[in-house]
Amino acid sequence: GGGPGPGGSHLHGDRDQVLTGTPGDIRTMKIITILALAGLLGLAAARGGSISGTVHAKGPPEAPDQGGDDAYQSKRYKYAEKIDYDQLTDFVVYIDQPVAELAPQAKVPVAVTTQKDASFDPHVLAVAVGTTVRWPNEDDIYHNVYSMSDVKSFDLGYYKKEEKVPHEVVFDKPGRVDVFCAIHTKMHCIILVVPNPFFAKADAKGRFLIKNVPPGTYKLVAWHERVPGKT
Repeated sequence: GGGPGPGGSHLHGDRDQVLTGTPGDIRTMKIITILALAGLLGLAAARGGSISGTVHAKGPPEAPDQGGDDAYQSKRYKYAEKIDYDQLTDFVVYIDQPVAELAPQAKVPVAVTTQKDASFDPHVLAVAVGTTVRWPNEDDIYHNVYSMSDVKSFDLGYYKKEEKVPHEVVFDKPGRVDVFCAIHTKMHCIILVVPNPFFAKADAKGRFLIKNVPPGTYKLVAWHERVPGKT
């Protein structure tokens, strides 16, 4: 899809409530062990609370069984990649709605995606709406940073390491932005612009933690570039 997919789990105020995404919420993802907001468990509202949990991906229920695996042994499909859902990383979990009691930020948040060894690092960068992303080139060769996304279209031109002029973009609308280099075909990254600063990138084991969330009931979305949401 072109942006954060719909769906997600709803967080309620029961103590240590465990929530799981239903097929109607997130078709191929499941959020497990999501703890209720600490702010709803007796902590002062000013302190906020946390949402923690684990996210995994699984194949869509309509996927065919393994009876067709023999075809993959043929020369035609021998090197065709199949997704191993157990090995997926780079999940992003975020609150997909406006959040009350959100104090204005003192300054514009800044994030960085580095061009190094002819690749973008990180491959997936989640940012809140209004964030400025800088694109330094750490290589001794020219790179180009551009996107034709409907969410944010831009072209930073060609530059290499010694050019110190800031190359940056402000992401002012939520959604997925695919970014490429016009010189190197394998250079690709994703900026996932989410509607508020309450998001987290899961670790290698799928664990995530969203801190300082005001008390309330929220819709969570788990996102991955290879796992489409249900529309």
